[in-house]
Amino acid sequence: MVSNPKLQLVQGTLSVVMKQNVTLSCLSEPGSPPVRYTLFKHNQQVSVFNGSDLSPALFTLTISSASDVGEYKCKAEYNNSSGGKYSNSLTFTLLEPISKPVLSSPTSQAKQGQNVTLSCFSENGSLPITYLFFKGTQNISPQKTMQKRKAAVIFLFINSLRDFGTYKCKANNSFPNITKYSNAFNFTLAGMNERRLLLLTNWDHTKFRMF
Repeated sequence: MVSNPKLQLVQGTLSVVMKQNVTLSCLSEPGSPPVRYTLFKHNQQVSVFNGSDLSPALFTLTISSASDVGEYKCKAEYNNSSGGKYSNSLTFTLLEPISKPVLSSPTSQAKQGQNVTLSCFSENGSLPITYLFFKGTQNISPQKTMQKRKAAVIFLFINSLRDFGTYKCKANNSFPNITKYSNAFNFTLAGMNERRLLLLTNWDHTKFRMF
């Protein structure tokens, strides 16, 4: 009788992107050739390899659609037998690029001495997703990695007019070479229109640089 074969990944990763090639090996040890190896995705046959020696069966897959990810197993059996043994399983997951994150707050108006919150959320993309918050070009928080589909939130204290500047966040995940930036968000000083606040903020910056 053949032993339970071992299914291994020899090329690629279990987290895959579209058009990626992966190679699996399946081998029953000990076993006397010839052994027939069959690769299954769930209960559906994908490919058959007839081994004539003690070398592992190699199966190369191309991830061309979402239906190609999921759980795979292989089965080893002698050609002249009706039984067989199944391997361990390997599960592929599809990496998806993130969508543009949305930066928001429960309030768009604030006053000096007030605590406010900012939320950054990317609706689509493979988890986990990492977020980073900025005021202008300056990073204002440690990166926050979310394992669940929920927004990253930071708490801010409005201490002076300079805290009414432009805020943004960025998001990225394991999908290679993709980073997305959010919309810009500005708090408005309660009781003051945005144009007047901008003038006061710029004047405050100029005054600050004089010292």
